[in-house]
Amino acid sequence: MTQVTRFAIRQDLIYVTGTVRGPRSEAELRLVLDTGATQTVIVPEVLDEIGYSARHGGVTSTTSTAIGRERGYTLRVARFAALGFGMKRFVVQVFDLEDRHRIDGLIGLSFLHHFNYEIRSAEGRIVLENISPLAS
Repeated sequence: MTQVTRFAIRQDLIYVTGTVRGPRSEAELRLVLDTGATQTVIVPEVLDEIGYSARHGGVTSTTSTAIGRERGYTLRVARFAALGFGMKRFVVQVFDLEDRHRIDGLIGLSFLHHFNYEIRSAEGRIVLENISPLAS
């Protein structure tokens, strides 16, 4: 199955939407596609709103992004969805991001590795082909 997601070509970053489900509720996310990020990241404030806290988290961790190395912790969320696909019990990194762009997280390689994908910058399109049994 293939999905196409559009993005604004005149923006300085590739902004897309997504959702995350927690114990209490679900939240819509403003995300940046970051192929330089090893992990998918969500800021703690969003996770707090849907019923998670640091005590739900796993190990303390460090992840690499295009802006450097960041410290936080891992958390397995009930469901994470973006770019037309979702995954249950998906592991995200949790840490604060610079507020400059007002984003809720980054889509990193931990999500993207489940797909063949193309970023067609001149067309403002991201094309994902599902190659994983984990994605629906």
